Amino acid sequence: MRDKSINTVDSFEIDKLKTLIEVNSRINSNYSDLNALLVYILESAMRLVECESSSLLLVNKDDGTLRFCVALGPKGPEAKNILVRSDSIAGWVVKNNQHLIINDVEHDPRFFSEVQSKTGYLTKTMIAIPMQVDGKCIGVIELINKVNNSFFDENDLLILDLLSNQATIAYRNANAFRSAQNKISVLQDSLYSGTEYHTFIAKSPAILDLVHVIEEVADTNSSVLIMGESGVGKELFAEQLHLKSSRRNHPFVRVNCAALSPALLESELFGHEKGAFTDAVSTQKGRFETADKGTLFLDEIGELPLTLQSKLLRVLQSHQFERVGSSKTISVDVRIITATNRNLESMVKAGTFRGDLYYRLNVLPLNIPPLRERKDDIKPLANFFMKKFSDETKKNFIGFSPKALDVLYGYYWPGNIRELENSIERACVLGTPPLIQVEDLRINRSWNDNDSASDAKVAKANAIEDIAEEIASNSDRSLKSAIDQFKKAYIKQILIETGWNQTKAAQILDLQRTYVSRLLNELHIRDEK
Repeated sequence: MRDKSINTVDSFEIDKLKTLIEVNSRINSNYSDLNALLVYILESAMRLVECESSSLLLVNKDDGTLRFCVALGPKGPEAKNILVRSDSIAGWVVKNNQHLIINDVEHDPRFFSEVQSKTGYLTKTMIAIPMQVDGKCIGVIELINKVNNSFFDENDLLILDLLSNQATIAYRNANAFRSAQNKISVLQDSLYSGTEYHTFIAKSPAILDLVHVIEEVADTNSSVLIMGESGVGKELFAEQLHLKSSRRNHPFVRVNCAALSPALLESELFGHEKGAFTDAVSTQKGRFETADKGTLFLDEIGELPLTLQSKLLRVLQSHQFERVGSSKTISVDVRIITATNRNLESMVKAGTFRGDLYYRLNVLPLNIPPLRERKDDIKPLANFFMKKFSDETKKNFIGFSPKALDVLYGYYWPGNIRELENSIERACVLGTPPLIQVEDLRINRSWNDNDSASDAKVAKANAIEDIAEEIASNSDRSLKSAIDQFKKAYIKQILIETGWNQTKAAQILDLQRTYVSRLLNELHIRDEK
């Protein structure tokens, strides 16, 4: 009789092999969405190595700092806007082009604690490996906090090394694919005739309110800046702005500012003359000319190099520019819509994004809430993706099991709609009709949002709403009276939460402690400790 433990080990190893084959299959079948591929690879790494979070950091060639391209885990979205210094653990991996296994991160002298201090996520153990292209390190893949307080070992390194190689293949293939697509799209203006748009699905009040705003501003020529986490569907909102405008019968041209090198991006945007540079074998129109009388959508505007920001600002102000290698001024009538998942205000303060350009782009801001804040959209979106991938996989799925729906509603969705789509696609590939089951989704359910921290936030929000309702019901409804009453009730609520610790309350209120003490006297707030 065969030992059950051997069967368990074999089963686990077979699952690893299946996952690696599945990753390889995805890489070789889809180059169009690099971010989705990288998210999928890191999700697979977390599942195989059994850790809490993972990230991919890419190197900034100018100063050697690193930024999070993908960050998965409980605090992934909060970490994405933090720049990591070159003297960090990740920086060491880049400089030495070697892996690291660290099972006592806190005491490592290279530990960059800013991510931990800003997110509150404690890093105990880490494995980091360079992501190489042609032998040069372009980024670092990190896995953090092995489950059950165990340590990373050489077996984990072997798995991560394989997945790192696959991530490199995905990166190279996707970049080559996008570069080719961008060149083709400039040559074929008809691709941007406004006929290929995504299906827009919305049920939540937050998104329906945004649709109403879009309808009001669509016919203006003012610039629109769409902000939101990666994967929330910013491009779809840009499409709606175009489709609801008087420019709907003219081109809608898309440019991903992160997909091209600065030199190529300038040529793509503004065009070039024959002989302007080595590969300029003929005169070429740029995206601004292609979008004339229509809309130009600049995605990932935060990645636009400083050298091009001044030129873009000029086009926004005068609607004029010159092709690369030409002194002839070209005038266009184009509406600009931009999108970013980065904090441009912070970038302005850091000097990496021009303030004058930011204010010019931010005339009409649209903030797209993450999927976890608009859960009414989850089921209709999931049903749409289920139908789409049921048709592609030739499987007749008709819905989701009750438990699968519970998981979809309870999950945090750090990758937003893009992650939901990937999860449903995976479920349709792996599952068996008629219903998609929990195990088909392969979601890390430890990230579910319905925990005590979430309940505490809801309780605090409800307390503030109660304060506002009480004030509104008073006989004296003047603004001054309402402000004084709210100030008193709000400060009292913070003091209650801090156990009447005035120092802690002052930190939360962002006030000097002495001023808090003065407010207690002025507003007659009694110490109830």
